[in-house]
Amino acid sequence: MIRVVIADDQQLIRAGFTSLLNAEEGIEVVGEAATGTEVIEVVRREHPDVVLMDIRMPEGDGLWATEQIATYPELADTRIVVVTTFEVDEYVARAIRAGASGFLVKDTEPVELIRAVRVVASGDALLSPGVTKRLLERFARGSHVAVDDAILSAITEREREVLALVGQGLTNSEIGTKLFLSPLTAKTHVSRIMSKLAARDRVQLVVIAYETGLVSLGRAV
Repeated sequence: MIRVVIADDQQLIRAGFTSLLNAEEGIEVVGEAATGTEVIEVVRREHPDVVLMDIRMPEGDGLWATEQIATYPELADTRIVVVTTFEVDEYVARAIRAGASGFLVKDTEPVELIRAVRVVASGDALLSPGVTKRLLERFARGSHVAVDDAILSAITEREREVLALVGQGLTNSEIGTKLFLSPLTAKTHVSRIMSKLAARDRVQLVVIAYETGLVSLGRAV
């Protein structure tokens, strides 16, 4: 059972999301919150698998709440999907840096919202297609310089290869095919890289790959 908490200052939206998700097999909404401080309290109490987080909320917005939740070790397995009406690059960048595993706009189709919950709960990351390219461009602007060995020194040469392919958006299966590895071995490499670089998920690995210069738009080192 995927346990979900919904954070939004509009009761109608919370009710709609709750009704939609509770109607799905294997998904249960275990809590709701209308403010930033309230969602932190609910998440610390319920330890959900996924939080659907609005940005514009009183008493600490969703980005602040995401940052706070990411600081609690006991919530390391809780995945946050930022759901907002504001498809703004700065919000996307801050959400990912704060520890969000996904970003969707509120006009997303219901089936895509449900898919997002399942995808993120499984440990993968998800971004609204409309913001993904701009997000990568934002993080890649300063990435046409030498590879940042200071950060990447924590991983092996093979792991650099894997990280570069993650940065290009390849799945574990595709990485395995590219490097002649089994999908399980590729997944193990990805997990180790996440641990070594203190990344919560694949989205943050993509950001690291671009920020360090390991990958740039249209090119991998």
